[in-house]
Amino acid sequence: MAESSDLIRITDNLWEIPCSYWESMRVPARILLNQPMLQAALADKALEQLVNVASMPGVERYVLGMPDIHQGYGFPVGGVAAIRTADGVISPGGIGYDINCGVRLLLSENDRGEIQPLLSDLATQIQSNVPAGAGRAGFFPLELPELRKVLNHGVEWAAQRGYAEERDLEVTEEYGRYRSASAEAVSEEALARGADQLGSMGSGNHFVEIQYVADILEPALANSFGLWQNQVCIMIHTGSRGLGHQVCKDYVRRMAAARASVVYQPPDRELACAPFGSAEGQSYFEAMAAAANFAWVNRQLITFQLRGIWKRALGRKKGSDLELLYDVSHNIAKLESYAGKQCIVHRKGATRSFGAGHPELPARFQSTGQPVIVPGSMGTASYVLCGDPDADLNSFGSCCHGAGRAMSRMRARKSVSFTELERTLAADGIVVRGDSAVGLIEEAPQAYKDVDQVIEVVKQNKLARPVVRLRPLAVIKG
Repeated sequence: MAESSDLIRITDNLWEIPCSYWESMRVPARILLNQPMLQAALADKALEQLVNVASMPGVERYVLGMPDIHQGYGFPVGGVAAIRTADGVISPGGIGYDINCGVRLLLSENDRGEIQPLLSDLATQIQSNVPAGAGRAGFFPLELPELRKVLNHGVEWAAQRGYAEERDLEVTEEYGRYRSASAEAVSEEALARGADQLGSMGSGNHFVEIQYVADILEPALANSFGLWQNQVCIMIHTGSRGLGHQVCKDYVRRMAAARASVVYQPPDRELACAPFGSAEGQSYFEAMAAAANFAWVNRQLITFQLRGIWKRALGRKKGSDLELLYDVSHNIAKLESYAGKQCIVHRKGATRSFGAGHPELPARFQSTGQPVIVPGSMGTASYVLCGDPDADLNSFGSCCHGAGRAMSRMRARKSVSFTELERTLAADGIVVRGDSAVGLIEEAPQAYKDVDQVIEVVKQNKLARPVVRLRPLAVIKG
């Protein structure tokens, strides 16, 4: 276990574990945390996991722990590693079980005052029309031939069937279709698990939140993004559900079984991997991309449901549309080039943060940089930020994906009173819909880091520029 004395302090919010810490490290491990967060990170296995990642073949420059870092499966959550495709590996643990778990933000034309009288009914309607919870089915069950089309074509499939508008594709990463996808690389078991789950949220930290713009931090950027004071927004956080989970499970098992024939022996079985260019590595890459397409369609179908709810609730009133600002992915690996080297960039619990002028951004964000959406914990603030060109240089164009857990779910269940949680949320005027008291306790604000501190570390390290601060009005969870 790393201790504070093993770390080199670069700045107040940036630390490095040098290669001399462990003989197997190929590159240093950098951690973006303030002093109190660092002490918490030293108490679990997150930094040990980051050191293990720094030992992987082909890893480029350094590996990174984002400000929301905490222990995960193999890789820490909040871990970023750019691994060269020429001589490196791909690891399912570096993407995670919920492939392309991500966040999108819908912008309304309504202010807080207009929506407040409708809030309770809107929350109830969302709970009824967006199923949430482990194993819950959605309203869009598909036969396997149609599901394979979803996996291969992503949000293009949804647009062809009237579930998406062309403008939605432009503001979704990869335009909502990861073209490396192949449904043939996805197991029958994974297909069966996903066949009835499109349009559903899942459990844990997944949610739909009705929010409003509480603070404008960069007025020019906020205006460019279409954000204004007291504007009501809806944030969606979910991923690839049982299908993505099974894809990860399948390939961890296959790669772990094959490890004896692979030159590299990972220090942790959870870091099972395969050379990127190998048949096994390419098969996983295709399956991961297919699961990513499933996740984008899942969020799009939830958007379709929310647009219908919004129109019905507002009737003929002005402003019944919901405009998609952006859909950002985390728990995904992308092919990107740095210093002239093609890398497969693993972002587990981390998101892209591309700055102005980046060639992969759509035209509407070329002059600003991409929106970066960072949700807080239940009942606390969330942020919209803007990608920073310095992130392309310093963090492989990456930022954190949330506040990050400060305590395990088990510890939260032992530490948090449901009665007190209800009282706190009610005092803040937040409407809550959830099927499980235990599930809500596990996601209580005190189970997470302070999102304002996390964003300050992001700002100090120039990963992204904070644009607006959002506050919740209603939270709908599984």
